[in-house]
This record gives sequence, C-alpha cells and structure tokens, in this order.
Amino acid sequence: MSSKARVYLTTPIYYATGEPHIGHAYTTFLADTLARYHRQSGAEVHFLTGTDEHGQKIQEAAEKRGMEPIELCDEMAARFREAWSELGIRYDRFIRTTEDEHKAVVCALLDRLHARGLIYEDMYRGWYCVHEERYWTEKDLTPEGHCPDCKRPVQEIEEKNYFFRMSRFREELIRHIEANPGWIFPENRRNEVLGFLRQPLGDLSISRPRSRLQWGIPLPWDPEHVTYVWVDALTNYLTASGAIAPDRPPAERGFDDDFPEGAAREGSTHWWPADLHIIGKDILTTHAVYWPTLLMGAGLPLPRRILAHGWWVVGDTKMSKSLGNVVDPMELREPFGTDAVRWYLLREMPTGGDASYTPERFMTRYEELANILGNLASRVTSMVARYRDGTLPDSADASALDESLDRTLDSYHKAMRELKVHEALSSAMDLAREANGFVESREPWAQAKDPEGGDELDRTLGTLLRTLALLSALFQPAIPEKAAALASALGLDGVPTLEEARGISPSTCRVRKMAPLFPKPDA
Repeated sequence: MSSKARVYLTTPIYYATGEPHIGHAYTTFLADTLARYHRQSGAEVHFLTGTDEHGQKIQEAAEKRGMEPIELCDEMAARFREAWSELGIRYDRFIRTTEDEHKAVVCALLDRLHARGLIYEDMYRGWYCVHEERYWTEKDLTPEGHCPDCKRPVQEIEEKNYFFRMSRFREELIRHIEANPGWIFPENRRNEVLGFLRQPLGDLSISRPRSRLQWGIPLPWDPEHVTYVWVDALTNYLTASGAIAPDRPPAERGFDDDFPEGAAREGSTHWWPADLHIIGKDILTTHAVYWPTLLMGAGLPLPRRILAHGWWVVGDTKMSKSLGNVVDPMELREPFGTDAVRWYLLREMPTGGDASYTPERFMTRYEELANILGNLASRVTSMVARYRDGTLPDSADASALDESLDRTLDSYHKAMRELKVHEALSSAMDLAREANGFVESREPWAQAKDPEGGDELDRTLGTLLRTLALLSALFQPAIPEKAAALASALGLDGVPTLEEARGISPSTCRVRKMAPLFPKPDA
C-alpha cells in the first residue's frame, strides 16, 4: 500500500439526455481543480465522473428519436467524454450506470437492505414528475399544481412500489450532521437539510413497475420492478470505489469484512468512503438525505463531505436547457481557449453561491489573466532572456518577496482545504499583482543600464523567477495548459509541485522569451 494520502472526489453523474453545458462544466472543473490541487500536494487521487443512463426520461427520449435507450446512452456518454477531453478534465474513472459491474453492485446493495428488513411492499398514490423522476405529495405542488422543482405538470399515479424505511434513520442523520458541522458545505445548505429533517421524514420508494418503465435495473427479488433511478445513480459512487465485490456470495461481498462497525478505508485497497461529493444545490436532498440513509441501512460509512455549489443564472433565471438560456462552454473555448473558460467559471462563482453569466464579466476575467499574470510572465521572461541570456548566477537566489510567497502559499492551502476555490485563486492572482508592482518599484530596465547595478538586477530577476515558479504551481489546478506553458518558458521539467516550487533556485532555470499567455482574441 502507498503511504501517500488518498483522496476520492466525485461529480454527479450527468443525465444522458442533454448536451454538456456550462453547469456541467462548472461542476466538473471544480472537481478537476480540487483533484489537481491534491495531486500537486502529493496525494493519490481517484476522481470520478460519468453518466446516469436509466429512468423514464431516457426511455421517452429514445422513443422520440426512434432508437433503443442504450443507443442514446452510448451517444451521450461519448459526447460527455469528448467534451471533458477537450476541456482538459483529467478524471480517473468515467462510470456509466449501464455497466454490468454497476448493475451488480446496485443489486448487492438492495439485497443487503432487503435482508436487513429495510424494504417493504406497499401501494403508492400521488403525483409524479417525469422530468425530476420524483414523487410529490399534494402539499408539495405549486399553487398551479406543478412540480415544485422544475415547475412542469405532474401525473397522478397509483401503483405498487417497494419502499426503503428511510424514516428509521432520520434521528441518526440529524445527529451526524450536528456532530459534523462541516459535513455539508456551505453552511446555509447544511441548515436547509436540517430544516428538511425537522419535518416528518417519509419512506423512500425505490422501485417502479416494469409495466410503466422498462429501462432500469430489475430488483433482484422481483424482476417485475426496476430500481428507482436515484437509488441506481447514487450507488455509482460505491461501484467506482471498488469497495463491493458483487461477483462473490452475499456474505463475502465486502460489507462486513471491509467495514467493521462503519470503519473507514485505512489499510483497504478500495476508495470508500468518498472524501468529497461535489454537486449542484438542486440535488442536495438526494445526496444529503437519501444517500446517507441508504448507506446507514447497509452499514456502510458515510461520505466525508458534501459540497453543494450554486447555480449559474442569466439575470434572475437559472440556466436551463428547457428555457433555452444555457451557455455552451465549447463556444467560449473557441476564441479564448479552455483555460480562460476554466478561470472564468472558477474565479467568478464564490464556491457554494450563485453567479450570473454575462459576456462582459467573462471579458473582465480574461483581461485579468492577460493583464496581470500574462503581462508578468512576458515581462520577466523577456528581461531575463535579454539582460542575462536566459540564465542567472547563484547569487540571484535572494528573494525580496519571500514573505509574500509564504503568506500566499499558506492562504492558498487554507482556502483549498476549506473548499473556497475562488479565494485560493484570488490569493494566487494577488501574488501576481504584487509581483507586477515589484517590477515597477525595482525598475530592472534601469538596473540593466547601471554599470554598478548588476548584482541588484540579478536579485530582482531572481526574485521574479522564484515568484513565477510558484505561480505556475498555484495556477496549475485551475489553468493547467497555461501553467505548463509558463513552467516550460522558465526551463522547468513540467509544473513543479507546491512543495518543489517554493524551493526552486533561479540559477537552475533556463529561461526563454515566451509568446503571450493570453493573447488578445479576434473581434
């Protein structure tokens, strides 16, 4: 076993009926940035994303297009893979819920709950939203009688379902949330979940009859019912962890042996429990109520943390495919590059809050990159190449910005650990801004003209090279392509780790003048 820290991060799995859009991109960029940060810090990382491929919406969308559901799923999974590749997402596992391994783990989990007496059969009568794939009571509906989440019409349904005794775990879940204040981030989302749990908690319907829905995973004890799509989807986190071995007999599947009394994964070869589920706030209830109670029922450890981020809005309206106001990240990528899109989304949205997309704000953030980081990189590499032919002597190691470098690194680590990615990036940009001020105050062009200013020029340029080396590491999680270009211009063998970056000697750099990191785009 590796002695490295091990970090398991997940995005939601995206529903295979729509094209990747800016909301999907933000969630996945956020996860990718945190994964890259942990790798930069020396951890072993397992980063999971994928597609959610069962349920009534998939079945109906495929029927409308005259194709089989699996054909639609194959097409959309390929689209997401292609988008993430083009947008520089470095995941470790892309899961599809139509995989045989996942189906087997879902059945193993359901068998476990059934054997523990936590599933029963009953009649359901109420209102069903196809779009959200959720049942609602009369009091949940809007005054117009529509779904409270998506505001679409609902259907009245009466049918036999199987139910999970979710209500049995209400008090245990409340105790867990209260005992672990940081379990749900940000705090206002934690308060929402506690408010939800203060109300009576019903049991959870976990099946749909095959007479109404064919496209799903059959229940292991009743093949005339398929698994509720949210139970199916949430279990993907467990499947991808490798914690459950569904091909073994029930008593040997990994429930008891690997998790005595809810133990964590230390010493195990699998990844469960997840260190962080990254989700949008609209699916908080499923992740902070449904999922932990299912895990409690199965005797499995809970995920260590849940980050519920906000929505991208246009004006006062959430971006939505049905409203036709979504922004395609690929359209922004064409003129500005992938890293500019990543930077805008990660820098503009306070982690956990909402943010409004406007072209003007996008340009403001792009100009921030160009005028502060890009300008600094161009000026410094040009001066080192011009005045010192790309190399500096050992005497250039002194750094007038040492205190700033250490302070920035501390605040960067603190913000990342607290999941405040926007604050971490702000601290990195502040250091670049300070370094530009250092250039202006030291005037290396004047030092280069002074016959007595050689040592001072070396110290000035050495300070700036050490700062740029650290900046390449600080910016790498958010803008990996540009960080790599900067490190290459400094003559480094790739972007250094955060620990390595702080100790780099300017005399080891072999600097070349570089093209603008963020060129002015065509009109």
